[in-house]
Amino acid sequence: MKREKATFAGGCFWCMVQPFDELPGIQSILSGYMGGTVDHPTYEQVKTGETGHFEVVQITFDSETFSYDQLLDLYWPQIDPTDDGGQFHDRGSQYRTAIFYENENQRIKAEETKKKLQESNRFKKPIVTEVLPASTFYVAEDDHQDFYKKQPNHYKQDRKESGRDTFIQSHWKQG
Repeated sequence: MKREKATFAGGCFWCMVQPFDELPGIQSILSGYMGGTVDHPTYEQVKTGETGHFEVVQITFDSETFSYDQLLDLYWPQIDPTDDGGQFHDRGSQYRTAIFYENENQRIKAEETKKKLQESNRFKKPIVTEVLPASTFYVAEDDHQDFYKKQPNHYKQDRKESGRDTFIQSHWKQG
């Protein structure tokens, strides 16, 4: 087993857990914060957009079972990579998209997939998702962990209202 971490910002972290959860080789997914200037930020602080943090999910995975490439292939279709003001109905810097790399190999792979997506002409606007070095990860409060399981009705309603699924269906699904 080769344990690695991958950290992705894709807007509201509630919506970024379920697509990765319960796949072979995925050992844990934590919602949290990365990239800001405040030590040990709270959700209340981050949601103001003034701490510089992104809402992120940090995935611990066995790269021999589920590769980083597979994580990237799953990450991109969860987001609107052309929106630099947030994601869907969640607006603000804390909801921007980013791939936080843990090592040079992850950086190269993230940059390659970003370039490939831009060159695909799938989107008319530029791909603005940043590829950034991982920094200190702060775990979000317990009520934000596995939110889709703990509060399924709230999660489903929020996700429906966000426009995320409509966007995914119209921009990422084939056929």
